[in-house]
Amino acid sequence: MTSSKDERSTAGAPARGLSRRQLLTGASALSAAGWIAGTSGGWLLRPNWANAAGPIKMGIATDITGAIAPSGNANWQVAQFAVEQINQAGGVTGKPIELYLEDTASDPKVAVGNVRKLIQERKVDVVLGGITSAMRQAIKDPIVNRGRTLYIYPQLYEGQECTKHLYCTGPSPAQQCDELIPYIINKLGKKRFALPSANYVWPQLLNKYARKVIQANGGEVVFEEYYPLDQPEYSATIGKIKDGKVDCVFNTVIPPGLQPFVKQLYESGFQRNGGVLSCVYYDENLLNYHPAHEMEGLYSCLDYFQSVNDPFSTKLQEAYSKKFPDTKYLFTAGSAATGMYRGVKFYEAAVKETKGDLAREAVSAAMDKGKIADGPGGGAEMVPGKMHCKMNMYVAQCKVEGGKTRYDVISKANMVDPKEC
Repeated sequence: MTSSKDERSTAGAPARGLSRRQLLTGASALSAAGWIAGTSGGWLLRPNWANAAGPIKMGIATDITGAIAPSGNANWQVAQFAVEQINQAGGVTGKPIELYLEDTASDPKVAVGNVRKLIQERKVDVVLGGITSAMRQAIKDPIVNRGRTLYIYPQLYEGQECTKHLYCTGPSPAQQCDELIPYIINKLGKKRFALPSANYVWPQLLNKYARKVIQANGGEVVFEEYYPLDQPEYSATIGKIKDGKVDCVFNTVIPPGLQPFVKQLYESGFQRNGGVLSCVYYDENLLNYHPAHEMEGLYSCLDYFQSVNDPFSTKLQEAYSKKFPDTKYLFTAGSAATGMYRGVKFYEAAVKETKGDLAREAVSAAMDKGKIADGPGGGAEMVPGKMHCKMNMYVAQCKVEGGKTRYDVISKANMVDPKEC
């Protein structure tokens, strides 16, 4: 386990200069989708109709550029998709939603300045976004405390975020580990776990919970290690996996270190020799990070996979594909896209409950008791007083056909409690 000093020094995604190519690619996609570039940075998406009382202003803070951009770009697309559906149906209490977007750039230092623009210049009524927990920790103070604005965090994460007026709409460790780990141990017979990890708060706290579940089910943690987020070489780690007779790698390495780790693990023959790779943020969008064959056989547990074929989820996918027909940024779970959709819909329901009162305290009180009947993978409901929501959870295995991945759902657990706060 790393020291406190090491944890602080790698508390977020590594600072990256934004390449001109990255920025132009993001700008081109946004312009094509109807967003207008602001004179001081950021982007605006105006509704195509107005209300005399003005719009509801919704801020999106996500990674348009940087190491986590493949996930962040899925986020703004899903936010646009959900908001346009709401506006087409008449808005919320007769008001349209106007979207403001700022790039968090996979760099908390950049993000803080950009998020302040949403609060101070755009004066948004709510902010949704953040992928990594380091990002959430960096931007929550400018939003919730200093900015006195409601914040909805859409990503799966490590738990223990109990800040008032901050609502989490992605899965917690209990919702993921309590379903996935017993399956790996009891159904697959894999009991010797390695926990290779990026060195920041999400892996550290998730592993703490995972270790308890592993041991409670008769498994063993052979080793638990933490690496800089941009580490390129993992031969020593893979040597420990082999020497320790590890049969399940529970991975919490993230980009940019993820790509070399998974590549080197695959090339070592770990999976071919019967080892199981598991990772709770893996979904169909991970093809944007590395090739399909490196993911074959992987086990994940999320609130949605595209193979979930309930009527509402199927209709949602069809509409999203029609809106973004050529996109590589898919509407799926581990990239926080489902949490983004869920967050937008929870906010819509809360504002309806307040009859259009946009004051943070009023909307927050309504959010606390919020329920949405439908969503990707099923409906969801907030646990009163806990700022987290119950949702359906699915264990699935990655399969590869023709260079493309799909996730075959193995089990479903209904309305799983997050066990938080």
